[in-house]
Amino acid sequence: MTYDEAIAHLRSLQLHGFQPGLRTTRRLAALAGDPQERLRFIHVAGTNGKGSTCALLESVYRKAGLKVGLYTSPHLVRFGERIQVGRVPIADADLARHVSELERLADTMTPTFFEFTTVLALRYLAEQRVDLVIWETGLGGRLDATNIVTPLASVITNVAFDHQRILGDTIAAIASEKAGIIKPGVPVVTAAEDPGALAIIVHKAKELDAPVITLGEPEIARFKAEIPLLGRHQRANAALAAATVRLLRFVLPVDDTQLLEGLAEVSWPGRLQVLRRGAQTLVLDGAHNPAGIAALRTALAETFPGKRPTLVLGMLADKDWRAMVADLVPLASRVVTAPVGNERTVTAEDLRAACVATGAGRPVKAAGSAGAALKLVAADPFVLVTGSLYFIGEVMEGLGIEAARGDERSLNGWSPPR
Repeated sequence: MTYDEAIAHLRSLQLHGFQPGLRTTRRLAALAGDPQERLRFIHVAGTNGKGSTCALLESVYRKAGLKVGLYTSPHLVRFGERIQVGRVPIADADLARHVSELERLADTMTPTFFEFTTVLALRYLAEQRVDLVIWETGLGGRLDATNIVTPLASVITNVAFDHQRILGDTIAAIASEKAGIIKPGVPVVTAAEDPGALAIIVHKAKELDAPVITLGEPEIARFKAEIPLLGRHQRANAALAAATVRLLRFVLPVDDTQLLEGLAEVSWPGRLQVLRRGAQTLVLDGAHNPAGIAALRTALAETFPGKRPTLVLGMLADKDWRAMVADLVPLASRVVTAPVGNERTVTAEDLRAACVATGAGRPVKAAGSAGAALKLVAADPFVLVTGSLYFIGEVMEGLGIEAARGDERSLNGWSPPR
């Protein structure tokens, strides 16, 4: 199987849609020899910040000399971003080989894209004999395909509204899904702020005799470390990562110097990423739900006080996009809307109409694509691109920051259950 054939096979698995539950993943992992039994994990869930927290943890443990695997989603441009060792994406040849072998093992099964790629990641990371895997949930936690592992620690960043059709329409319901990654006796670290959500996480931990560490505003305020990721929310993620590292020192030794240097060297593109392009400052942030937009607003006020950016928006229709538009548009000097290259996109015209309906009085133009939007703002001195991580990936590719072989970004597409 060639690399292009492997990508085509992965794309074909999207026809199976999204299906919560662990049965298929466990069956496929068993056929693959249960590679998860040969690996050590830190399992990270949360509404926002879980990818950044994973990146922070990976950087620290790599600085401490460990061979670290990283499994995250979605990817921005290339599929290989999802599966990395030492921050090096899986090689094309390795991906093709593992897809081919796993396709044969799954011959009588119909795994979803995420179930298949989760087991693929386990096989590859076990083959690479990594010392530790930083393991991000895809969606929720309790019924997420990643939840077939027993980690050294379970980390829950926060709980907010997102994916309500799947996870429930209350914070309590969503918190219960996130808390589903907690395992008997396995310590839990969380920075969940909502009192109801925190109570559910703590209750679940006590039920399973799992020690729990909670980080609130005082603990986050006291945490001091230099990190290149902008925003108070990233300081919270760094504090959470540091608390996890300190908790696990008895099994994964990391000294304070390695901890601070690892945090200081982290890289996580597309999250308040600042680019200087000639006289233009361009900020890319994949904020994709109201809580993410609130964090973005705070970070903008801290980092660029008094400045009004040109806002480039691309959003998905299954998000609370009208509320996000209402929060963002008043911050802008003008707005350019564009579709996301995904079947779940909000059209540029619908986005434009929502921007106008805010009554903020900002000029708004609709563009036919991310590339067309970039051309419209090429001369603007300060540009903020946000609304969807998928859209950020398109913009990164359009700017020449990353390059894909074909349309690998479309592998991020999935259909929620009806």
